[in-house]
Amino acid sequence: MSLEPPLAAYSAVQRIAAEALGTALLLAVVVGSGIMGERLAGGNDALALLGNTVATGAGLVVLITVFGPVSGAHLNPAVTLAFVVRRELSARLGGAYVLAQTAGAVLGVLAAHAMFAEPLWQVSAKLRDGPAQAGSEALATFGLLVTILGTLKARPDFTPVAVGFYITAAYWFTASTSFANPAVTVARSLSDTFAGIAPGSVPAFLAAQLAGALAAVGLMGWLLRPPRAPAGGR
Repeated sequence: MSLEPPLAAYSAVQRIAAEALGTALLLAVVVGSGIMGERLAGGNDALALLGNTVATGAGLVVLITVFGPVSGAHLNPAVTLAFVVRRELSARLGGAYVLAQTAGAVLGVLAAHAMFAEPLWQVSAKLRDGPAQAGSEALATFGLLVTILGTLKARPDFTPVAVGFYITAAYWFTASTSFANPAVTVARSLSDTFAGIAPGSVPAFLAAQLAGALAAVGLMGWLLRPPRAPAGGR
């Protein structure tokens, strides 16, 4: 996610650490609430998903608000890619962000497993295959980037809430429950719980997420471009 370009007051190390910590906390929320929801729902998948949804949306609002001023609170390689393509973040720092996000995501999954006395190292067996799932991920990521870029242009202070609302909605209107995040996707393959995804389903999700992000960057770059002033100053 992103509130705004990183502030110059923070060092690269601080920004990278913020991305790692923020993404770790995000995955602890996603996986932990999935485990709790499944345990308490008594076999009702809709109720388990609702608990997972509310926790994730609320967690995102908090995490983006906290880490946004430090690193931009991308917490997502697809968002980082978008800002690199837009030349608002260097490729070098962007690469470091992606590594930090991925490492943080894995640590967040391990933390969730530890909290619920689950085996720390797991491999998901939950298949999420087929064109509908991949298409859902492309649309989910496209919509996420549209939300971020649009609110940054119109109301940057509302970005954390807008992202939380969008992901809450996307959990329910997409067939894939809106991963919309390559680091989240990779890390969730290491959890054989409610939030898991089988490793064999990961490549299609990653490709769809990156395609959705790039499509959003292209469209919003055109849509939000200020009109040119008429010749002669009129």
